[in-house]
Amino acid sequence: MASKPGILTDWPWTCLGNFKYLVLAPWAIQETYSFVVSDESERDLSHFLIFPFLLLRMLHSQIWISLSRYHTAKGSNRIVDKTIEFEQVDRERNWDDQIIFNGLLLYLGGMYVKGGDHLPLWRTDGIVLTALLHAGPVEFLYYWLHRALHHHFLYSRYHSHHHSSIATEPITSVIHPFAEHIAYFVLFAIPLYTSVATGTASILSMAIYVIYIDFMNNMGHCNFELIPKWLLSAFPPLKYLMYTPSFHSLHHTQFRTNYSLFMPFYDYIYGTMDESSDSLYEIVLDRKEDTPDVVHLTHLTTPESIYYMRLGFASLASKPHNSTWYLWLLWPVTLWSMMVTRIYGRTFTIERNVFKHLKLQTWAVPKYKIQYYMQWQRGSINNLIEDAILAAEEKGVKVLSLGLLNQQEELNGVGELFVRRHPKLKVKLISGNSLAVAVVLNSVPKGTSQVVLRGNLSKVAYSIALALCQGGIQVTTLREDEYNKLKARLSIEAGKKLVLSKIIASKTWLVGDGLSEDEQLRAPKGTVFIPYSQFPPKKIRKDCFYYNIPAMLAPKHFQNVDSCEVSTIKIKPLLSS
Repeated sequence: MASKPGILTDWPWTCLGNFKYLVLAPWAIQETYSFVVSDESERDLSHFLIFPFLLLRMLHSQIWISLSRYHTAKGSNRIVDKTIEFEQVDRERNWDDQIIFNGLLLYLGGMYVKGGDHLPLWRTDGIVLTALLHAGPVEFLYYWLHRALHHHFLYSRYHSHHHSSIATEPITSVIHPFAEHIAYFVLFAIPLYTSVATGTASILSMAIYVIYIDFMNNMGHCNFELIPKWLLSAFPPLKYLMYTPSFHSLHHTQFRTNYSLFMPFYDYIYGTMDESSDSLYEIVLDRKEDTPDVVHLTHLTTPESIYYMRLGFASLASKPHNSTWYLWLLWPVTLWSMMVTRIYGRTFTIERNVFKHLKLQTWAVPKYKIQYYMQWQRGSINNLIEDAILAAEEKGVKVLSLGLLNQQEELNGVGELFVRRHPKLKVKLISGNSLAVAVVLNSVPKGTSQVVLRGNLSKVAYSIALALCQGGIQVTTLREDEYNKLKARLSIEAGKKLVLSKIIASKTWLVGDGLSEDEQLRAPKGTVFIPYSQFPPKKIRKDCFYYNIPAMLAPKHFQNVDSCEVSTIKIKPLLSS
C-alpha cells in the first residue's frame, strides 16, 4: 500500500477475493456461445480469442516467475541480493488483477469502438504503425508520466506502492494501485486505438504488442541479468532501444534515475541515465552461482506438488497442505511436468536461504513419494541422490542433509550406501530425523503418562518410541504387527513400557502415514493428534485437536523465507567420511 493512499487505490473487485475471475465470466461465456452458434460468416474470431489470450498472458507471467525464482535460488547473475519479505509476497499476490482489467476493456472496446470487431488475423501495416507509435508517443509520454509519479504528491499516494519492492520479481512490474493502471492503459491504448481507427488493426498486431509489453515488463523486474554481451556488441544502437534488467533495477534502488519504459533513449536525452548502469551490467553478468555451505535434499510428493514449490505458485506454497480444486484443470501441464522431470533426470535447486553467514540451498530429487516405496525404482532414486552428493562435493558443500524419504534404511541404509561407495567424501551427510523426533517429543503435553503410537513405522517412529519408553511414558500400539516390530527394536528395559491394547484410554496420539478414519473415530473425545509424518492426518473430528507437521519457528536471522512454511535447520552429524 502507498504511504498515503489516494483515490482509486483498490481494485473494484477486491472484495470478491478468489471469486474475482467471475467478473469476466459473462463476457467470456457470451463470446464463446456467439462464436459456436453463429454462422461461419458471422463469427468474430477476434472476440472469441480474448479469453484464451488472457490465459496465455497468465501462463507467460508464470513462466517468468518460475524462471526468476530458479535463478534466485541458484544465485547466478542476481542483481539485488536482498531478502524478499512476507509483506512483498502478500502485496504482489494480486498480479493477475491487471489481466482481468485489460480483458474487460478489450471486451468493451470490441463491442463499442467502431471497427473493433471482426479483425483480420494479420496486417503488416498495422504492425509497423503499432511499433512506430510505441517508440514515439508511448515511450515519450511514459517517461514524463513516470517522472511525474516520482513527485512527492503522486509518489506518496500511488507510485510508492510499486517501489516498496527493492528486490523485484517479474510480477512486481504490474503491482500498482488501480488508478495507475488506468493511466497506463490509456497510454498503451494509443497504438491499439489508432490502428483500429485507421483500419490497420489485426488480431496478431494487438496480441504481439501486449505480449511485448508483458515480456519487457517481466524481464525488467526479474532481478537477474540475461541480456548477453555479444548481443549489445553486435548491435550497439540496441543499447538505446532496449533496457536490461540491471538498468531498470537501478531505478528501484536509486529512485531518481532510469525512468524510461523499455527504451533508455529518453534517459540519455534528458540526463537521467544512472552513471553506474554499464558497470552494474558487467558486474552482474559475470556473477557466478552461489556455493552453498549446506544443502538439504528433498523430493516431490505428488504430481501436483510442483505447484506448491517456491518455483510454483506463491499462494499455494504458503498453504502446502491445502488441496485446490482448480489444479485438476492443470492436469495437462502436470503430465507435461512429469515427463520433463523424468527426462531431465537430475536434482534441481528450488530455494536458497541465508542464516547469518551460512548459505543454504534446497535441492529437489525429481521423484515422487510413491516411487520411494517401489522396489524397482530404488536404483534410479539412489543414482539421483548419489549424483547430488557428488555435485555437492564438487561445489565444496560442507554438509548435505538427506530428506526423510531419501534416507530410508531400505533405500540406502540412511546414507551408509554412499559413504561406502565414496569413502573419501569431504561433504558430511546428516539426517534430519533427530530434529523431527525432538520436535514431536516437545509437542507431547507435560504430565502425559501414556500415548498411542499409530501409523506406518519409520525411523522417526522407532526413535520416538524408544525415547518415550526410556522416559517412562507408556507407548500403546493398536496392531500386533506394529507391536512386534517395535518390541524387536527396543531394549528389554524400554520394552516394558510398550503395550498392545484394543482399549484406548490415552488422549495423546502420535500418528504417521496410514492412520485410517475408523481409527480416528475410535479416539476418545478431546484427543490430541500429533503427526510425525511429512503430511498431517485428514481432520475428520471436530471434538479433537490436530497439530501441524513437526516444525519450528524460523529465527530472525533466517533470510529468504518468503513463500512457504520452513522449519529451522538445526543439524546433527550422522555420517561422515
